[in-house]
Amino acid sequence: MTALSNMPAQAMLPLGAYDLEELLRNARRSGQTVLRADFGGAADKATVMNRIAEGFTLPKHFGGNLDALYDCLSDLSPATDADQPGFVVILQQLPVSAGFDREQRDALLDVFRDAADHFFDKGVAFRVFYSVADARAAQSAAQTYARVPRS
Repeated sequence: MTALSNMPAQAMLPLGAYDLEELLRNARRSGQTVLRADFGGAADKATVMNRIAEGFTLPKHFGGNLDALYDCLSDLSPATDADQPGFVVILQQLPVSAGFDREQRDALLDVFRDAADHFFDKGVAFRVFYSVADARAAQSAAQTYARVPRS
């Protein structure tokens, strides 16, 4: 039994409430597929979508929009030999910026909620752990970037 077995099979949970390394160990131990994207330094939707595509190793035909993301997520198949088939999704440091505002962040998280519903219907675990970048640090980085002379 792992810590994952004590969590709902479909969940959207704050990453800060869990030990990341322990989550990863438990996912591997139970044979769950880990999908991970780190958005550190990202400031717009295009970069967020690119980080997801790279981190999740999405197919080349991925269109870089929310509908395409849902399609790619719902096409995933869990490992058939897993003790607890499913997915553990790690979304680290979702941006806080004018180029990726709260509305866009909520829309992205809604896609993951919809994917969790999809996998619920299939009896497959789909747990999403996410964190949001520190707003002060993101604002400071944006101000620093704004001061850098552009050629």
